[in-house]
Amino acid sequence: NENLEIVLTCRLSGIENRDWEDIAVGPGPDPAKTYVYVADIGDNEGAYQYKYIYRFEEPLVSTPKADIVISAIDKIIFELPGEIKDSESLMIDHKTKNLYVISKREEPVHLYELKYPYSTKDTLTASRVMSLPFYQIVAADYDSKSGDILMKNYKNIYYWENTKNEDIITLLKRNPVQVDYEVEPQGEAIAWAIDGSGFYTLSESKKKDQSFLYFYEKRRLRNGRQ
Repeated sequence: NENLEIVLTCRLSGIENRDWEDIAVGPGPDPAKTYVYVADIGDNEGAYQYKYIYRFEEPLVSTPKADIVISAIDKIIFELPGEIKDSESLMIDHKTKNLYVISKREEPVHLYELKYPYSTKDTLTASRVMSLPFYQIVAADYDSKSGDILMKNYKNIYYWENTKNEDIITLLKRNPVQVDYEVEPQGEAIAWAIDGSGFYTLSESKKKDQSFLYFYEKRRLRNGRQ
């Protein structure tokens, strides 16, 4: 929560955390439900051919500091075309249910797509759909209400306002606004607020470096200001 208190811990039964990097929440097989997508897509050394996305129904937070075990989990196995690449960012298009992964250590980075319905039985190959003129993209998020998109690296945040109700690929062909950013120690997380009023950033834990939860108001983003 906004006080940095953990209110729900979900333990994924039988799942190994090789290098979890991002989480997306959005639609899935049952249109009446919402799902959590956990992206095991990090690969600092470029050693793993296959990446994994774990999908499960979004649980309800019923009591403070709850701790539950999730056993009903779908496993989406995929690879990126060409060379093995590190990646740290995941988004889901709430209209199409398509999943998007962004590579990290290239310049430019590339956007990859897994079109819905994606099999949970076969190994998939994501489609490379476009390049983006950035480097070291470490997090991204899609606003389900507005369709706006955020991406960040260690020094910058980029914001695409979706004024024309465009899909993700079409929107990302436009030039983003660069948001004034309070640089953090290893800042690798970004997420829209549930009500769409703005977004949060947070650091990974680093020894001797103090971390803070930052909030940026959306109404101040259009001109590149917090």
